[in-house]
Parts: sequence; structure tokens; C-alpha cells
Amino acid sequence: MTVSRVINGHAGVREGNRERVLRSVLALGYRPNPAASALAAAQHTCIALIYTNPSSSYLRELLVGALRGSTRSAAQLVIAAWDELGTPARRETARQLATTVAGVILPPPLCESKDIVEVFVNAGIPVVSIASSRFSDRISCVRIDDRQASHDMVSHLIAHGHTRIGYIKGDPNQTASAHRWQGYRDALANAGIGYDDALVQPGCFTYRSGLEAAERLLAQVPPPSAIFASNDDMASAVVSVAHRRGLQVPGDLSVVGFDDTSAATMVWPELTTIHQPVAEMADNAIDILLREMRRPSSSRRATVNHVLAHQLITRASVSTPPLSSARRASRIATRQAPDIDGQGG
Repeated sequence: MTVSRVINGHAGVREGNRERVLRSVLALGYRPNPAASALAAAQHTCIALIYTNPSSSYLRELLVGALRGSTRSAAQLVIAAWDELGTPARRETARQLATTVAGVILPPPLCESKDIVEVFVNAGIPVVSIASSRFSDRISCVRIDDRQASHDMVSHLIAHGHTRIGYIKGDPNQTASAHRWQGYRDALANAGIGYDDALVQPGCFTYRSGLEAAERLLAQVPPPSAIFASNDDMASAVVSVAHRRGLQVPGDLSVVGFDDTSAATMVWPELTTIHQPVAEMADNAIDILLREMRRPSSSRRATVNHVLAHQLITRASVSTPPLSSARRASRIATRQAPDIDGQGG
């Protein structure tokens, strides 16, 4: 203990003892091990990040932020993938995990599972959800204003002259999906544009669901002049379908996404999208958990609803509609449209 106090610069050591320790440190060539110190400091701050998210680009941002936050705070981060677990297995795994960790981060879609949240809350484990609009007094959350972000994107398309705007929904089991869809409707209503249910197609935040939705939207007569997919993976799929149909993006069809993950810049043209600071959200979640875990046990648990700013990122996938709806419909209809597997059609 005396050696530790001297090395770490703490008071309460007699000067004679301090000098003897320092002479021994010099003679032995001792150097403190920062990694070992971090592990020792974090032994009671083990945090679990549990995910089942199908989007690799979203997951990448999430892990970057969580690792950054845990490294800065010297917390141990346990990363668990529950993709292959059914509902009963998830509950049992949650009960086991609750005995070994001090806090939990739940990104979508797990943050929407009342059963999983209940297991941790009943065990007294603080939970922070990411990107969920289902805020309660039992768990904290870090999110953006999905409804306003979606409204901003649709308003951007309207400002470019688009009035027939297709929309691809996200996972129906996630609250963010409903809020983004509502933001789409808000922007149309504010611009005096009637809502057309045929222009709204279901999706599931996966590339495949984006392919299928894009095919249905572009088969309409007249087709939309712009498509807003509620994440970048689905928006990338829309660009792929457009290219297979011989359409120019954005000349024939403007395409926009949501999240600003790496998928937005891995297609041509790069996507205009909403920047959701996923890495920053995960980093903030670590800080919220640490504050909760370090509060006096006698104090009342205080949950946090932390809303971060979003940003509309403009790139090359949006332009004004160059042709009238009738001319565009005629032009697109004359082009052969292969099926989504590229087998022709």
C-alpha cells in the first residue's frame, strides 16, 4: 500500500519511507503498467453492450463510440451478440449477465424489448437505450429527434421541387421508425402536399428490404421523382435498383437516406442523408452509466433523456426533377426492368 501511494503521488506517506521507495524504484528500473492500472480501476465498472442489429455499418459506428468511451473512463466493456438467441434464451442470458455487470447499453432493436429491459431493471442494473423514443423513468436513453430529422429531409426534397416522394419505412418494431414516418407526413402536410399511401412501402432497415421496396415504388405509374429510405442500407439498395433500371441518380431519381453510416459513401453517387451521431451516442451512454453506477446507494435513481443534434448532410444524390411526371413515367416505362436478383424481367 505504501509503494502504491508513493508511485501514484498520494499524500499520507512519511518522507523517509517515500525516499526509500523512490530509491528502490530507481534501482529496480520499475515502470507502472497503465493497462493493469486501468483494469484495477475498472473492476467494478463492467459494462455490457448487447446487440442484434443487422446493419454492419450501424454496428461499426456503435462499437467505435462504446470503445472510445470505455477506454477514456477505464471501464471494462463486454460486447455480446444475441442474433442467434430466441426470446426465452435472451431472457435467461440477460438474467445471467445481470450477475456480472454493473451497467448495460441496449441499441435497437433490443432497447425496445420490455422483457429484456425488465430483467436488468429488476436486478438493479442501470440501462441506457440508444436511438429509442420510448423514454421512461426506469431507464435512460440517448437519441436524436427522429421526427424532426425526417421532417428536415423531406423539406429538403420539397425545396428542390419534388412533390411525389416515395418513402421506405424502417423496422415496425422500433419506435424510431414510427417517428421518422411521422416526420415524413408532417413535412408533406406543412408544404400542402397530399399524403399518398401508395408511395409508402414497408422496410426493415435491411438492404434486401430496400431492394424490394424500391422495385414496388419504381413500378408505379407515375413513379416518384425522389425516394427517402429511412436508413442508408435501404437507400443504397434504391440506388442499385435505379441503376439496374437504367435510371440516372439524381437525374431521373433523387435518393436520400438516414444515419450517415459508411454505407452512404460506398455507393455512387454518395447519398444525401441525416447524420445520426451513433458513435457519440454510444460514448455518451458510457458516461451516463458511469455516473449512475457511482452515485451513492442511498440516493434516488435519476434517468436521463439525452437528445443529441442531428445534421442534414448534402451530397450528390439529389437534384431538381428534370422532367414532367408524364414524360418521366413514359421514359421509365420504356426501359426494361430486371428483377431484383438480376435475372431479367
